[in-house]
Amino acid sequence: MIRPVTDGPHINHPTYFLQSSFFPGDREMFFTSYRTGDAQLFEISLDSGETRQLTRGAPIHPYSAALHPDGATLVVTRGGELWAVSRATLEERRIFAFAGAQLGECSISPDGEWLTAAFAANSARGLVVSRFDGSWSTIIPFPRTVIHPQFHPLECGWIEFSGDPAPRMHRVRRDGTGLECLYQHGNDEFIVHETFLGSTGDLVFTVWPRALRVMDWTTRAMRTIVDYNAWHIAPDRAGRRILCDTNHPDEGLQIIDAQSGARQPLCLTGSSNQGSQWRKSSYALAEDFAQARNTLSWMENAVAPTSSPSPAASTPHRSPA
Repeated sequence: MIRPVTDGPHINHPTYFLQSSFFPGDREMFFTSYRTGDAQLFEISLDSGETRQLTRGAPIHPYSAALHPDGATLVVTRGGELWAVSRATLEERRIFAFAGAQLGECSISPDGEWLTAAFAANSARGLVVSRFDGSWSTIIPFPRTVIHPQFHPLECGWIEFSGDPAPRMHRVRRDGTGLECLYQHGNDEFIVHETFLGSTGDLVFTVWPRALRVMDWTTRAMRTIVDYNAWHIAPDRAGRRILCDTNHPDEGLQIIDAQSGARQPLCLTGSSNQGSQWRKSSYALAEDFAQARNTLSWMENAVAPTSSPSPAASTPHRSPA
């Protein structure tokens, strides 16, 4: 059964789709809402519908929230700062601060000891890495925009991240060594939404709008799972199935077998599926920015005309299971 979780005139959305928005037990979830006037974090009971505000004060990065493996602490970014929020007491602790920077969404290592986020500061770009307890941190520079860093699910010393524009997929050790591009390609090959294929340690990604592929983390060998317009993707923990939404055409949510590529329709979404860039099969270039009158990277600006506004997209969401 499909039912709405929130309603009303204000934007409400889960965290970035590479993270789970469910608390342990799957009966409560956290989400970002603008009902107070700016982006703040809330939780809701899926049984009773009771809602509770978790953050106050300075607005959070709306897609930054991540649940710590302890199941009781949320990590968010505000400007250039990383904060830990106790779900039980609402007590907040500043973990890391980078004056003058803007941090992106958080990623927490599977052991809970490390945090990473992309940063932009004037003309500088790259990654920040910090211990969860705040006792150590470092900055890893990169010559282009960085988005969506993720810790390897089996080797916490490795971080995979996206470069914008192409080539897309890179990795680096959390101490800043071992930086390398995983796959050299140009703007004509539109690679997006890469993530780890569950606990296999391999990467799964979309070549929009043509194919869903997997890359071996060690050998970099690539295999096409299925030729299909899979859009946002969310594998299960075992790496056997991949949930995806679709666009151009919108065929709703689909479950794809990671080995055979067989598809099972889950449901239609009725999403508006906005975003002019997704009608193309290449990255946005200068002429696209000029047409959209947009001065930011289209991947950085969630409400740019060339990108897909998340409240209107049919984004699938990773479950803890």
